[in-house]
Amino acid sequence: MNIIDYETVGGKNLIREFLKGLPEPERYDGYHVRHVIHKKGMRAFEDGDVEARQLRGKLWEIKFYNENRYAFVVAADEDKIYFLHAFKKQKNKTEKFELDTALTRMKEYGL
Repeated sequence: MNIIDYETVGGKNLIREFLKGLPEPERYDGYHVRHVIHKKGMRAFEDGDVEARQLRGKLWEIKFYNENRYAFVVAADEDKIYFLHAFKKQKNKTEKFELDTALTRMKEYGL
């Protein structure tokens, strides 16, 4: 499965920047989730290899943890997973601002 990270117009990879800013154990967990998704694709969601829940249509939230709670919001199509947004979870429910950010980026990709 091909993974495509969201990048700004200037070419800044916001997903990698987010991961770089995390403490080492959390960074490792984030990269591990990405590796599993790269290898198994959507099957990783179905098999429970990563904790994921469908937010809306092609939009999914993938959670990863250590001492803190973090999430990726991704959109999936046939052979690609687009990592659109990454953030620290503050509440049990994904906040509207975080969802709106992902939806805006999803539209930029024409999904």
